[in-house]
Amino acid sequence: MNNPYLPKKVKIIKIMNETDDTKTFRVSFKIDHDPGQFVNVSVLGIGEAPISFSSHSNKFVDLCIRNVGNVTNAIHKKKIGDYLWIRGPYGKGYPMKKFHNKDIILVGGGTGVAPLIGAVDYIEQNLNKFDNVKLFFGFRHDKAILFKRNFKKWGKLFDFDFTLDCKSKELKCNTGVITKLIEKADIKSNTIAIVCGPPIMIKFAVKSLLTKGIKEENIYISFERLMSCGIGKCGHCEVGGKYVCKNGPVFSYDIAKNMTD
Repeated sequence: MNNPYLPKKVKIIKIMNETDDTKTFRVSFKIDHDPGQFVNVSVLGIGEAPISFSSHSNKFVDLCIRNVGNVTNAIHKKKIGDYLWIRGPYGKGYPMKKFHNKDIILVGGGTGVAPLIGAVDYIEQNLNKFDNVKLFFGFRHDKAILFKRNFKKWGKLFDFDFTLDCKSKELKCNTGVITKLIEKADIKSNTIAIVCGPPIMIKFAVKSLLTKGIKEENIYISFERLMSCGIGKCGHCEVGGKYVCKNGPVFSYDIAKNMTD
């Protein structure tokens, strides 16, 4: 039996600067995974951190990483050709095949947009299997925008829009909370919704989606917890009797609403 704690050495093949403190690292890691799952990424001698997939490919893995601590700081110092150590994938992601032949809306805020990119890639690769697709993303200001390089492409493929908390001097875009985009959108009640971002954003985004008539079981959210072991053994991510690393991090809202610390 393979050791579930044993990481694999992977090479960094591309680095994309997102913001002043966030980069996307592309590594040569060929592995089957579902959008919404995560891996534990480590730098030897420093530690490891759980990072969600921000791509969907059988040729590479993209990891969007914000510099917020010792491990992520060490990762940010890496260059193309350097190595990281990865173990996983872990958890349950978005059941994308279950969403085939349906309308789907993806709502993301801040770095919570990153875990949604795997789902966006999957949809892009299977456009004929989905009906109307909406992408609504929100960021604090124009210097905090992630994946801006894809906006033009998404605008052609999907019903795509984004908003900023602060008015931009450089961009013509929406200003205000992301719920404004949801409220003015034409959304059918049988739409599938995927939401990821800060807890307060998720709370009000879900509330807006419910007012559109979307059922609780058709709204999927991602929990953010310290997922140390990744396999439900250490108990650090236990919430409401469930392990986020094993039973999640993706939960339908009818289940998630009853999970409290």
